[in-house]
Amino acid sequence: MHKVKQAIIMAAGLGKRMRPVTLETPKPLIKVNGERMIDTVIRGLHANGINEIYIVVGYLKEQFESLSKEYKGVTLVENPFFDVYNNISSLYVVREHLEDAIILDGDQIIYNDAILTSKFEKSGYNAVWKEKSTDEWLMQVERGKVVSCSRTGGTKGWQLYSVSRWTAKDGIKLRKHLEEEFENKDNRQIYWDDVAMFCHFEDYDLGIMPMQEDDIVEIDSLEELIALDSSYKDEGRRQK
Repeated sequence: MHKVKQAIIMAAGLGKRMRPVTLETPKPLIKVNGERMIDTVIRGLHANGINEIYIVVGYLKEQFESLSKEYKGVTLVENPFFDVYNNISSLYVVREHLEDAIILDGDQIIYNDAILTSKFEKSGYNAVWKEKSTDEWLMQVERGKVVSCSRTGGTKGWQLYSVSRWTAKDGIKLRKHLEEEFENKDNRQIYWDDVAMFCHFEDYDLGIMPMQEDDIVEIDSLEELIALDSSYKDEGRRQK
């Protein structure tokens, strides 16, 4: 059994699909029903004894500065490439902290702290079983091992969520592969998840950590935000 020693929260993005709300507020700091999304993430980590937290910032980075004062153990790391390259650049700038790490997005709401447990058997992603069709990344799992992943979704599979854990051994491997893709291959417009899931899939033995759909919410658009918090309806009208 492995144990998470450090956490990386991805929070550098522009949040374009949530405009105009994100024109003045970075997406992880948006309040949903009175609470900032990133607060649910940090509190969930702390509840599981994970206190060494690195938050990768970029867009409107100054607004995150209060977090290091509000929460013990939080360190902000700037991604200078946030508006030029895809999120592989965010993991690249914290590549020294990948051993025994949990990596998750700051723009999601954690409803069940247990899904951020520090104990894990093998590297891999939190996932929810999908019987019906989804257009999200969908993994096929056999005997506890991820054998394939579809970027375009499908049916009867495990939907990948933006919560993953990496053993010390795989963290070292992931750092090497990040550097290979980002530096040597100039492959900078991919998601960081592409590195282990597609670019170097055969080099990893990935598993999943099952959870329920209502344990977590990923908000990907203004419409989804309004569905959760009706106070943003006026923003939706402004967009139109």
